[in-house]
Order: sequence, then C-alpha cells, then structure tokens
Amino acid sequence: MGKVHDRIDERLRSFIAEQQVFFVGTAPAGSDGHVNISPKGLADTFTVVDDHTVAYLDLTASGAETIAHVRENGRIVLMFCSFSRSPNVVRLHGRGRVVTIYDEEYAAWAPRFPDNPAARAVIVVDVTRVSSSCGYSLPLLEPVGERDILTPNMERRGPDGVVEYRRKKNRTSIDGLPAFDDDPLPTG
Repeated sequence: MGKVHDRIDERLRSFIAEQQVFFVGTAPAGSDGHVNISPKGLADTFTVVDDHTVAYLDLTASGAETIAHVRENGRIVLMFCSFSRSPNVVRLHGRGRVVTIYDEEYAAWAPRFPDNPAARAVIVVDVTRVSSSCGYSLPLLEPVGERDILTPNMERRGPDGVVEYRRKKNRTSIDGLPAFDDDPLPTG
C-alpha cells in the first residue's frame, strides 16, 4: 500500500542511504519529446540536505537529458528501490535546478561529494512530495561491486578532453533542447 510522507524523516534517510542505485525521471514540457529515466549509482554522489531538499553530483556521460528537462521546466522525480530482503520503493517528486561547475554556487555544493573529473553539475531538488510503496514485485539482487569505468575514462581524457566530450555529446538533448551548453567554446 502506498503512503505519502510529510518529509524525508530519519527512517527514509536511512533507507535512501542504503541504496546503491537510484533512478531520475524527467520529461520535456508539452506532449512531444521523450521521457527520460537515468540510473545513478556512483558511491557518495547523493545527499539528503534536509527534510525537503536533496542533491546529487551529475557526471559527464553520453547524454544530458536531465539537465535539459530541469532547465526547461524543473519537474523531476527520484526513485530508490530496495532489492534486498525488505521490499520498499521511495519516490521524491519535486522541482530541480542545475548548479554547474561554472556557477558561483557550485563551490558551496562541491564539498558534499568526492572530487570527480567527470563532474559537470549538482542537481538540487526541492522535494514537494515524498511517497513510499511496497516493492513486493521487485527481484532480490545482490551487488557485486561498483563499476570502475566512468571516472577512469574521464581521468584519461584529462580536463580538456572532458570539456571536448561534453561539447560533442552534452550540448543538446535527444529532442534538441539546450542541455549542458555551459562549457566555453574554444577561442581562435
């Protein structure tokens, strides 16, 4: 049976902290465009700030749909699922905002997360609805380990290579919306 909570209380914080993966859902405004769901899971890249605010470190990857959608309309939902013996699903609905590595405010958010050469932004969510549901149909899964691919890949590219990668892959969404277009263009 689903339940709506007034806030992210200590029990929910504990549940969220135990999950090794979460999912981010966004969509463009209007009836056209693609709904996007992004899996996230690198250790220590998510934090509960207070009873109604969460944030996660957004990393350079093959797309930037979340950034495009949040910048366009702010709508976002984060979902945490338990794949262990105790079934549970927690959803955090809210309004998101993008704090990029180029924003002054980024310096205040960055210490909450480990340094990562792939960092491009922090997604901050003002949570307006907190809900939980049973998760009875979810499979039991055991984590094998964390993938050690994204961070080393970006380390090998170096800072200029990461910027170039973002320019090629992250400037627009799959629907053509402006996404991570914050990197300065080369001069000369």
